[in-house]
Amino acid sequence: MPVARPFCKIESPAQMIAGSAPAHQKEKIRALEPLKGQLITMSEDCNERILAMRAEEKYEISMLKKEKMNLLKLIDKKNEEKISLQSEVSKLRKNLAEEYLRYLTERDARKILIADLNELRYQREDMSLAQSPGVWGEDPVKLTLALKMTRQDLTHTQMELNTMKANFGDVVPRRDFEMQEKTNKDLQEQLDSLRADYEEVRKEHEILLQLHMTTLKERDQFSSELQDIQRTSTPRPDWTKCADVVAGGQDRWQMLAEGKNSEQLVDVLLEEIGEGLLREKEFFPGLGYGEAVPPFLRFDGPVKNKKPSKKDVVKLLKDAWKERLSKEQKEKFPDFFFNFLEHRFGPSDAIAWAYTIFENIKLFRSNEVMSRFYAILMGKMTESVYINQKETVAQLLKEMINADSQNEGLLTMEQFSTILKSTFPLKKEEHIQHLMEAGGWHPNSTSADLLDYRSLFKEDEEGQSEPFVQKLWEQYMVEKDEYLQELKQELGMELYEEVTFSKLQRALMIIDPTLDKQTLNTHLSQAFQIPVSELPEDENEDIMTRLQTAMEQLQMADVKRIGPREPESAS
Repeated sequence: MPVARPFCKIESPAQMIAGSAPAHQKEKIRALEPLKGQLITMSEDCNERILAMRAEEKYEISMLKKEKMNLLKLIDKKNEEKISLQSEVSKLRKNLAEEYLRYLTERDARKILIADLNELRYQREDMSLAQSPGVWGEDPVKLTLALKMTRQDLTHTQMELNTMKANFGDVVPRRDFEMQEKTNKDLQEQLDSLRADYEEVRKEHEILLQLHMTTLKERDQFSSELQDIQRTSTPRPDWTKCADVVAGGQDRWQMLAEGKNSEQLVDVLLEEIGEGLLREKEFFPGLGYGEAVPPFLRFDGPVKNKKPSKKDVVKLLKDAWKERLSKEQKEKFPDFFFNFLEHRFGPSDAIAWAYTIFENIKLFRSNEVMSRFYAILMGKMTESVYINQKETVAQLLKEMINADSQNEGLLTMEQFSTILKSTFPLKKEEHIQHLMEAGGWHPNSTSADLLDYRSLFKEDEEGQSEPFVQKLWEQYMVEKDEYLQELKQELGMELYEEVTFSKLQRALMIIDPTLDKQTLNTHLSQAFQIPVSELPEDENEDIMTRLQTAMEQLQMADVKRIGPREPESAS
């Protein structure tokens, strides 16, 4: 049965002004609250950038100092090795000179000994001749002649021996010479290597000095910029003061603030304050029947606040998505949402639940389920984005289950990496690594470490997913922004200029050559906000729209790269 809408009561202008003054002031306060949040967010962003720049600068300076000290130590070590080698060479030269003197001394001693030995031999022969009885029987002339010839031969031999000793007495043995030559060659090679290393270290030291000077200039520049920013920026807020305001005290605030930056802490604080105000409200003021009011909120008069918990709202939204995806829905999403509430709570309470859920999902922006439902409900995101994300997560879980042959719920890090690369072939290596880190991988992990992959896809009672699924969503949004930025660069136009249908079509095919015709037509239909069946097929029937409008429409849709920009060759 159709719902009977209450008739509007006609009031006088004075009564209308008096009745709407508090609501107008509340609306004005509510409109100014995001400006305050934006100012605080900009201040926190500046502080974070300053702290990040300072930390990065300190880290780079410390690393350069460490590297300089290491290089100085290496230079000292090389110099010590050079001095040691030089001392060893001088020692060897000294030993060689001593050996040479010793050989000269031995040569002279041998000459003296040989002369004494010859003199003793002559005396012994003379004595033997004088004592031998048979010698007197020989011819004295013959004996004298033989003795004379013998002495001549002996003198000749002695002269040759002395000549040989004089020529080769100071010559060292060949084996010792070769050993000394080999040692000298090795020392020379080490010396050349040390010289080359020293020259290389010297050049690197000069480069490091130049880098150090450049770093000092940049540090001075950043320091001056930091001082300017500190003079103009607001002080960093003390977030510990929020523990006295948030329900649950210090423990609950620490739980809410864990791992969040200043911008996220502002959202958490606004949600906590807004949740308290939302709980105190008994009725919501109706927004009327104007065209700017969403269809599911068109009502005049007070609307009761049902005051559900966050868990109840999330469960209700999940049920709505299940019904939306269970069968093909031709009606628009806002109309489906109101019809779902009518079927669930009846026509009399449907408008109250619509206002209650709308106020909750508008407030809790940090909740994944609520924020995405709100974006789709208000036309800031198409349903295909949510559906595609769900299908991607389901497909990834299916691949992991197929790889788990033992059905133990465990995968190795190598299997995890392989599945991610096969499921997302266009992702960069660093994005794959970020996904693995969100899944529990760290640099000290080995490929044989086991991973409980089912825990990556769990959700808590309020619909918040694990860091792995959140990282998938973050990378999807980043990749979409990069894709659209690449499209804008290919078009080479300003946002206020008009883009034609054919030009946008050519640009999409250039940056994504593997784009199929159906997906291409879907993107063009979204960009120009016309049905696919009405897209122009003749180049003479070109249509135009502002580039900024087209980019905003594509940002709302499920736009992603289908293949690489340059298709791989057949080889």
